[in-house]
Amino acid sequence: MLFQVYGENALYQWLGWAMVFIGLIPINEVARRSKIGGTVCFIGVPLALTAYFVAIYVGAGMGADWALNNPTYLHMNSWFHYAKLYAATIGCIGFMALKYRWGKIGKSHWFKCFPFVIVAINILIAVVSDFESAFRAFGTTWVSSEGVTLYGGWHNVFNGVAGLINIACMTGWFGIYVSKKKQDMLWPDMTWVFILAYDLWNFCYTYNCLPTHSFYCGLALLLAPTVAAMFWNKGGWIQNRAFTLAIWCMFAQVFPAFQDYSVFSVQSVNNPNVNLAVSVIALVANVAAFTYIMYRARKLKVNPYLNEVFVGTRDYEEAMARREDAPQLPRSPKGDEVPQAA
Repeated sequence: MLFQVYGENALYQWLGWAMVFIGLIPINEVARRSKIGGTVCFIGVPLALTAYFVAIYVGAGMGADWALNNPTYLHMNSWFHYAKLYAATIGCIGFMALKYRWGKIGKSHWFKCFPFVIVAINILIAVVSDFESAFRAFGTTWVSSEGVTLYGGWHNVFNGVAGLINIACMTGWFGIYVSKKKQDMLWPDMTWVFILAYDLWNFCYTYNCLPTHSFYCGLALLLAPTVAAMFWNKGGWIQNRAFTLAIWCMFAQVFPAFQDYSVFSVQSVNNPNVNLAVSVIALVANVAAFTYIMYRARKLKVNPYLNEVFVGTRDYEEAMARREDAPQLPRSPKGDEVPQAA
């Protein structure tokens, strides 16, 4: 078993998982379907939280008890959590700029590579955190500033390398489109190949470095955008991921009790052998994804980063059919689209 989900709190733990998974989906839908919803979620709320965070640290610097005993100050004080929150939020704002074509930057061709850049930065933040554990305590344990016991070892190295490979698995950097209703920024070349490799790598990162949070941010948080991309938001996975990640980070930063010290809290088994097994799986998956991408690029004779390599695959074509300038297929009397002969 990967997590300590048993005993008298098991029902609460599964209920907590369901609340996170089910709760993230409608909030993501509000943020993606409404310009007002997205603006409130990723500009208004972060500005308010920034003022809150500054007040806490100013108060703590002055020795105020309310600040020194604040849950955010005590349990969410690592560089990683703040870096992840703001990197994810910047990503959300950039994605909205692209899909709503805000200003000159949102209309420019060169800015289409922004999704690659911000996703790469987000991955690198986690890669650095993995390597930090390996450097601090290779073969033993160390205690983070938040009081969490972490193991350092080969599992961190393997998954850090997997993260670097995962960055190289992002193809078609300029193949960014807007959906017909301008609800989504689409990246059609980011198919299930990348999504699966990313999900395995990111789960492994949370399992290695966030053992008290992984049940939620390593499972529920990863599944929410993936399910949306599978069933009703083809091509919009990276937007789903950024939106749900930012929403979760804001919640976790302000209410750490939920995942850290309540009936909903879940600890991983925190066994270095289990961590190693998960890391090997993540590394193998990313090597396989990269190999397949290079195979397709060679087959199509294209640069996989300046061109799209999944042209012709089902995921890619379904996503492209959602773009705003996609040709409209004729419809049958029942309203169904009628496929045209090749």
